[in-house]
Amino acid sequence: MDRSIWSAIAMPPAGASACTLPAALPGHVGATIAHPRLGARKPPRTRLLSLSVGGARGAAVLTMRRTLAWTAVAILVAVVVAAVVLPRLRGTEASRVDPDGSGGWYDIAFAIPGGPDACRPRCLDTRLVQFIDGATATLDVAVYDFDLAAVAEAMARASSRNVRVRMVTDSDTVANVKDQKVQGALRVVRGAGIPIVEDKRHAIMHDKFAVADGMRVLTGSWNFTEGDTYRLDNHQVILVDERIAANFAREFDEMFTRRRFGPSKASVIPHPVVEIGHSIVETHFASANDPSEPLARHLSAATRQIDFLAFSFTHDQLGDALLARAQAGVKVRGVFEKTGSETRYSEFRRLRDAGLDVMQDGNPGLMHHKAFVIDGRVTAFGSFNFSDNAANDNDENLLIVTDPAFARAFTTEADRVVAVARRAVAR
Repeated sequence: MDRSIWSAIAMPPAGASACTLPAALPGHVGATIAHPRLGARKPPRTRLLSLSVGGARGAAVLTMRRTLAWTAVAILVAVVVAAVVLPRLRGTEASRVDPDGSGGWYDIAFAIPGGPDACRPRCLDTRLVQFIDGATATLDVAVYDFDLAAVAEAMARASSRNVRVRMVTDSDTVANVKDQKVQGALRVVRGAGIPIVEDKRHAIMHDKFAVADGMRVLTGSWNFTEGDTYRLDNHQVILVDERIAANFAREFDEMFTRRRFGPSKASVIPHPVVEIGHSIVETHFASANDPSEPLARHLSAATRQIDFLAFSFTHDQLGDALLARAQAGVKVRGVFEKTGSETRYSEFRRLRDAGLDVMQDGNPGLMHHKAFVIDGRVTAFGSFNFSDNAANDNDENLLIVTDPAFARAFTTEADRVVAVARRAVAR
């Protein structure tokens, strides 16, 4: 949870995945996306009749037997590949093989509020532990809030097998001495000899990401805490692409190595736009750059529908973009986290009073998403709250992905959050 915004809210609260994947690929266990049960059926037993023949005819029969046997083996192998291997490579719609056939490049999961039993075996903390356990050379972690013992232990295990592990966090987290879970997790990390760098400034280091082996990135709205895992609505995305990983690695080095945070960081991103097959991935970091500007451009280009989920939405220019699109006939639907949405800074009342289909969240915990889905094709997500502080002061990340299948996963989550909100109003 974003303590700097809602410091008065208490935060109360892993299983194995449905299948085990190679370490180089993300775990395919999306929280709201059904994962197939994998397994191959035994082939029916076949009994060959014994033929008592000799000479050339006997040799021909033996050759035929061998041919039949090898054919049966080939069929069995094909069945196993079709039933087990291909589904693991394809995953679900939100964890698909890209059009060029180079392997699954993203994996989306959503928190399931209700405690560990509600999300097992697809809990976000379990996925992160698997992500860390798969690291073989390097692991960099930048996270705002941190209290998960299992994640700290996974980081320590990685260090013990000679993976270079480094961490960046917010000074408020380190200074949170009253929270024993936070301090316990930090002790495990420090005890493993893992260096931790704090931002040491008034604005916040609000990122939530991990980079492994220069190839895999885990990011989203999810802090590495029990509350974010078991009580809050959150998203977590794993991406497999060395160019995207290079973007996040540079951002991490700005903070860890150069000790630069917020607007003082270098504004250069190695690969700002990455094409993967027919998909496009934009990487944006605050606050050396302002992610609200490219986001506003995408919103202004909408022609049919905009869905959004907003923990904090106080950014007037983004609100203006939604109002302009609604006046042009675009359907706008959105859910605000209830806490803070009634303040004079929030865009909630302005959008509601203009007739847009916006509502307050119904989750008894918090709706912690920061996401837009535009025309069922473009998805913007990450740590970036829709606020001036996030744009101009904090350390944040925002990814904008153009990919219809990717967008469908977030639209499904938006449908669920909207349904929870409407039920709360009906009560």
